[in-house]
Amino acid sequence: MKNTKYLLLGIAAVVCAAIVGRSYTYKYRAQDTILVTGLGEAEFTSDLIVWSGEVTAEAQQVAAGYAQIEKSKQKVQEYLAAKGVSAGETVFAFVNVEKQYDPIYNANGNWAGQRFAGYRLRQRFTVESADVEKVETVSREISSLIAQGVSIEAYAPDYYYTKLDDVKMGLIEKASADARTRAEKIALNAGTKIGRVASARMGVFQITGANTNEEFSAGGSFNTSSRQKKARITMRIEYRIK
Repeated sequence: MKNTKYLLLGIAAVVCAAIVGRSYTYKYRAQDTILVTGLGEAEFTSDLIVWSGEVTAEAQQVAAGYAQIEKSKQKVQEYLAAKGVSAGETVFAFVNVEKQYDPIYNANGNWAGQRFAGYRLRQRFTVESADVEKVETVSREISSLIAQGVSIEAYAPDYYYTKLDDVKMGLIEKASADARTRAEKIALNAGTKIGRVASARMGVFQITGANTNEEFSAGGSFNTSSRQKKARITMRIEYRIK
């Protein structure tokens, strides 16, 4: 019985020694790597523009409001056609109709209800085109229709790039190459060489306006307000040391 006790103690000591030995080995191996972050950046010009505007009308009768909207819509279509914007590039949405009310106050200045004031109608139109320069100019000059009696509101254009997948793949290559260069310099200074990749993790894809101070977002930025853009991605790569 006594011998069995000593035997069990001996086995336990061997097992503990093996576990401790493996822990030190793992710790050594975990530190026997180089972890670097590579950066890939590229600037590009948007090749697609999406611009919206809205024609509006106010009238006591819905029919009269629709007539005003239709007249304004026709002038907008004629203007766009004259500027080289094709009908296929322009989409008019449905006409939105809202009832308008004016507040009523009594002699003491207290609110006493509301009075029907008529209808307000709105029709939004959107232009989508690969001719960015043309539509950008139109978006700035269409307010000239106001002089022709058109009630119109124009919004700032949105800019997109249709080959983002190509940009992203190129940035991954750049960031990976940058990470390897950094790791090789670190290894050289340490008197060793890098080996195979132990792990790699891609950062968030960021698109900001070129030459702006936009902040990056944890979930990724996607700028649509700037025609000139900058894309950025990082690669966090861990290399084994030979």
